[in-house]
Parts: sequence; C-alpha cells; structure tokens
Amino acid sequence: MPEYIISLSWDSEAAVWIATSGDIPGLILESGSLDALIERVRFAVPELLELNGITQETLSMCFRSERREEVRL
Repeated sequence: MPEYIISLSWDSEAAVWIATSGDIPGLILESGSLDALIERVRFAVPELLELNGITQETLSMCFRSERREEVRL
C-alpha cells in the first residue's frame, strides 16, 4: 500500500494551515484549524488521486506539520 506524505504548514500572515503534497498533484487546501484541515484532506485525496488516474482500494497518509512563530522580547 503506497504512503502519501501530506505537508501541513502554518501561514501566520493569513492565519491558516495549508496542506500540500509532492505525491498528490493538485493538493492545496487551507483551513484555520489543523483538525479541520486534516479532515478536508482525508476527503480530497481519494478524489484527487482518481482525477489523476490513480485508483486504489486503500491508501496510507502521513501528515507532517510545521509551525514557526516569531516572538519579540
């Protein structure tokens, strides 16, 4: 079963989480909540894979998140 890596990163200027993947063409989603974004990705990925001609019964997704904050002292 192939594993698809989903990158989740925080955009502090827009105050949203963004999901992208080098493994899944066309995957660019955003949400103000990390949990809501993961849920959106779970529904979007099978549809995007099908649109790209990739059909599978099951798939594995690995979510990798990163958030950087700047703090003034």
